[in-house]
Amino acid sequence: MIDASRYTDFALREARGVSPTYERLAFAIAADEQVLGLLATVPESKRQPNLLLGVVRLLGGPVDDPAAFHDFTVAHWPAIEAELRTRATQTNEAGRCAVLLPVLAALPQPLALLEVGAAAGLGLYPDRYTYRYGDHEIGSGGPVLDCALTGTAPPTRLPEVVWRAGLDLNPLQVTDPADVAWLEALIWPEHRHRRERLRAAAAVAAADPPTLIRGDLVDDLPGLAAQAPADATLVVFHTSVLYQVPPERRTAFTGLVRELPGHWISVEDPDVMAYQGLPSAPDGALHNVLALDGTPLAWARGHGQAMTWFAPTG
Repeated sequence: MIDASRYTDFALREARGVSPTYERLAFAIAADEQVLGLLATVPESKRQPNLLLGVVRLLGGPVDDPAAFHDFTVAHWPAIEAELRTRATQTNEAGRCAVLLPVLAALPQPLALLEVGAAAGLGLYPDRYTYRYGDHEIGSGGPVLDCALTGTAPPTRLPEVVWRAGLDLNPLQVTDPADVAWLEALIWPEHRHRRERLRAAAAVAAADPPTLIRGDLVDDLPGLAAQAPADATLVVFHTSVLYQVPPERRTAFTGLVRELPGHWISVEDPDVMAYQGLPSAPDGALHNVLALDGTPLAWARGHGQAMTWFAPTG
């Protein structure tokens, strides 16, 4: 049997106030010994709530009724287990670019972007989206990304991107309907605006596809980084990726990325990337830490919907 607290924590810290459907369902799974017993048969990294819920939705299962979810999961477990073992959460949320933008816009231009854990590469187009920070809007194309920003002034320009590439163990193609179906299955049920945003961002990427390399974040990062143009600022970045990486590989990656030229932006759970002396998070919801070159700058919500800047501003 697995620890049910993983699902209660998801309900309380991630789904509460964001997805009533998933909050209710996660609490039900935490109390469902049969489903927990089935989850215990797959590797620990494959038991995470977002992965299970996304797989069930991909297979056409119900998530709005816990009893129906239980019945479907038990009846279709072989198919669910197979998908769990081969898939990973690849929530390619373009909204996270709103968290990256204040840092990207302040770096020496132009930029060469390299995203680790890129999925379909939707995070590689921060220069082609529109952003709304309260009453301040910047940009004029692609989807509109809303972010409640506090603690610093919103950026006043978009970055100039001259090269973009992504690294992923299983890169997805926005031109492949099956890959897009998986991305849509990972979007929470009530989030129609995120589905619309995904489709708009996918259209941006499909019009000018990024370079996506199938590879490991340690073994294959130096070779891809070396392809960036020398006259651009290399920026290696990742958002909500390292929790899927074993601790020893995490350590190897962070040591490697610090040695590369340019800059490194991370947006990760503080339980995954620890920092000393962090201020308290704004509330009890799950917040990631935005950091530049290992220095924490701000708290950020998982889908880019809010950011609280706490670093000194010059």
